[in-house]
Amino acid sequence: MQRRLFLAAGAAALARPALAAVEEPPIGTLQVLTYHRFERRENPPGTVVSPALFAQQMEWLSAHTIPVVGLRESIKLATGETVATPAVAITADDGWRSVYTEMFPVILKHRFPVTLFLNPPMIGHGGAYLTWAMVQEMQASGLVDMQAHTLSHPNFNEERHKRTPEEYAAFIRHELTDCRTMLEDKLGTKVDQLAWPFGIHNAQLEQAATEAGYTASYALGSHPVVAGSPVQALPRSQIYETDGTVRFAWMAEGHSRKPLV
Repeated sequence: MQRRLFLAAGAAALARPALAAVEEPPIGTLQVLTYHRFERRENPPGTVVSPALFAQQMEWLSAHTIPVVGLRESIKLATGETVATPAVAITADDGWRSVYTEMFPVILKHRFPVTLFLNPPMIGHGGAYLTWAMVQEMQASGLVDMQAHTLSHPNFNEERHKRTPEEYAAFIRHELTDCRTMLEDKLGTKVDQLAWPFGIHNAQLEQAATEAGYTASYALGSHPVVAGSPVQALPRSQIYETDGTVRFAWMAEGHSRKPLV
């Protein structure tokens, strides 16, 4: 009896929630999901998701027909190429160690591609962050792509007020170019995608990304990529601990984040 009740509860958790179907899913969308840390916490901050919730969300994706694709598909969609949609891409920022201990085993189970946006000076810096050996192991799986998140994860709005315009332009170049060079030298792979720290971007930063050799950059925005999305500020949807199955399904099917009733 207890086993039957457990199986019934599991099936209910993975079912497509009725509230997510009150509107027809949009056509031609790719929802880029963004995670940071995976920890078991009471009242977690916005960048922390419990391992149990992440595993449940990935089970939901496996059980439904929405494909999980590599992040480069978002560039194709934004620039007018035909791609299979709706779809989901998965990213994680900052290089927290829990990406390896908690996220990576789930990714291996489902064979889902993931892009990690890294600040290379933080790799191996203290027990909370990934080591280069962990990064290389994930890269060797063929499922995990490493891309840039700047060198020091600056708040570009704050940094602009500390410098002359010339100094600020040089600071941007240093953060974008040296991050890319360090990752390519360490990992031997092409780095041409960037995630903006805190989602901050503007015309100057976007132009600097283009000049530094980035084919695409990612901000936030809580809505999916569609044809015509700005290639140096492609939207991503931050996932929170409060994103249960109903809300997660809503976003995975291509809807912008909004309160559900």
